[in-house]
Amino acid sequence: MQINRLFEMIYILLDKKTVTADELAERFEVSRRTIYRDIEHLSQSGIPLYTSRGKNGGIGILENFVLDKSVLSEKEQTEIISALGAVALLPNSEKSSVKNKLSSLFKKDNNSWISVDFSDWNIGQKEIFDKLKSAVIEKRIAQMKYVNSRGELSQRDIEPLCLYFKSRAWYIISYCRNAEDYRMFRLSRMKEVTISEEVFEREMPAYEYSEKRYDVTETEVTLRINPRMEYRVYDEFSDVNKDEEGYFTVKICCHEDEWLYGYILSFGEYAEVLSPKSIRTLIKEKIEKCSKIYL
Repeated sequence: MQINRLFEMIYILLDKKTVTADELAERFEVSRRTIYRDIEHLSQSGIPLYTSRGKNGGIGILENFVLDKSVLSEKEQTEIISALGAVALLPNSEKSSVKNKLSSLFKKDNNSWISVDFSDWNIGQKEIFDKLKSAVIEKRIAQMKYVNSRGELSQRDIEPLCLYFKSRAWYIISYCRNAEDYRMFRLSRMKEVTISEEVFEREMPAYEYSEKRYDVTETEVTLRINPRMEYRVYDEFSDVNKDEEGYFTVKICCHEDEWLYGYILSFGEYAEVLSPKSIRTLIKEKIEKCSKIYL
């Protein structure tokens, strides 16, 4: 018994007055015998179904029926509504109407426990998100120009598998045809994204995905940060130690590139690199070069 098919079947019956077994069989790509067996299972579960013959006849569900614990537990109902509520907060999502309908069916309060504001997105990134969302759903190849962490521009053909949000940024998990391997691309670094008519069949890999898969090397950096930056320390670091003077010692582990140097410099006079010495020296050189601009 396929619970997903049964649940969708109930929704169809609630949405329409009657539907024929042939229509259901065609929709779910199963036999009429399977549909009648599903109807029997639903009836045994307490769903008030009936059949009628003649013109406009078919399978129906009694009016004023509300889907309750006979199919889904209280916890399952809440989880479905919460999940749809979170998804509906994404840009241009079409799930809010479904959430409203199911909230009514389950007799649940339609208030959401989560609120997300995407207003800081620029128009270009919204367009990229929408294009990639469609590409993931429709399994279509995407082409783009991509700027990597070293500032190198390249043309990429990817099979988009999943949109992924982590650490204040959106990524697309994909199979990159150029690299012939799985890659994760940051949306803000994408340029000229187009979606082709070519369809792919690849599915999301079973293993746990991680950004570390794509970093050639990672460097552990130790910083000593002034107490005046306390608000940033707790916002941006998880490995934090505070000494008697109120100074913070933090560690970050990431790919060494211009982004990392710029991030360290964003603390200005309030952060010092303790290790490694190579990055400490490089930051010192950058500060000296910056100072010469203002001499």
